Amino acid sequence: MLLVRGRSRHTTARRGLLASIVLFAVLACGMGCMPVRYLAQAGAGQDEITRKQLDVDALVAGGWLTKERRALLADVANVKAYGEANGLRATTNYTTYVDLHRPQVLWVTTACEPLRFRARTQWFPIIGNISYLGWFQRKDADDFAAELRAKGWDVDVRGSGAYSTLGYFPDPILSTMIEEGKGARGELANTILHESLHATFYVAGQSTLNESVASFVGDGLAAAYMRERVGADAPETRAYFDEEEQGDRRGALFQVAYGKLAALYASATPRAEKLAEKARILQALRDETKMRRPITNATLIQFKTYGSGKAEMSEMLARCGSFAKLIDALTKLSPALLAADDQSDPGKLLAPHVSTVCQRP
Repeated sequence: MLLVRGRSRHTTARRGLLASIVLFAVLACGMGCMPVRYLAQAGAGQDEITRKQLDVDALVAGGWLTKERRALLADVANVKAYGEANGLRATTNYTTYVDLHRPQVLWVTTACEPLRFRARTQWFPIIGNISYLGWFQRKDADDFAAELRAKGWDVDVRGSGAYSTLGYFPDPILSTMIEEGKGARGELANTILHESLHATFYVAGQSTLNESVASFVGDGLAAAYMRERVGADAPETRAYFDEEEQGDRRGALFQVAYGKLAALYASATPRAEKLAEKARILQALRDETKMRRPITNATLIQFKTYGSGKAEMSEMLARCGSFAKLIDALTKLSPALLAADDQSDPGKLLAPHVSTVCQRP
């Protein structure tokens, strides 16, 4: 029989979770029923994950999982140590494992205005405004998406294999974080480093900044980890980089479509013509990318959420000389970033600080 690592810690985490959910629900009562409904399902989903955690070391030593999966789990401690050596906060995350027996841990709903790239946001205590919501059950996500569509929003529903509790609870490795194929090691490293950044750096009300910084740091550190620790010419490394390049090519197509639509929405073209041209651009994009789900403004805006401010962060990284110094510099900038308008463009947020970041006293 395998036991959850640290029974007392497990019990404390559950009590802390339930207390937090009660507190959030009380604070949310003035915001209508949706936040309370959302927090209730979030609490139930998190509680389920907490109850199902199994010790990684015991799984690696045992024979319950495949050899390939045990090898990936055995590498997690190395990835964590690498991240911590490069500026990520040390946590108790990723010492346990949960097999969810489903393809995704969350289904994420994002909504956007139909003729403007402006996301719908929702305010919550502590974390501020966020531009997306994660649901533990697909039906809940679909029901909420239907409500938003009925109100005229463009909506996107996508699966997510991972999420972070921002350091409030010990996050486990989820079965949904592990992909099939030779690139799985790099993808898992990227996910762990991305989510660990959220537990290190977080600015309330700035979803796009938070996700863009996590993507920039996760991508950069995962690439370095694979080259340095696995080997630049190793099959796993080459497979991972191939998958990343495919993702970059798809992302470039989305960026082009975003630019075309942004120009269209800003033009004096009549509304009916805008909608017709929008439909043509999005269908062409879907055909070219072979994307299964429909593409809407809400789909496109997520590429900005996860990939903005790259030029500014690249220059900051060059000035700082290491990810550790970059992360430290961004953390010191947090008060100024927090004072900005919610959901500000990361490039515009960071641009005033690029020339002075990591300067010696």
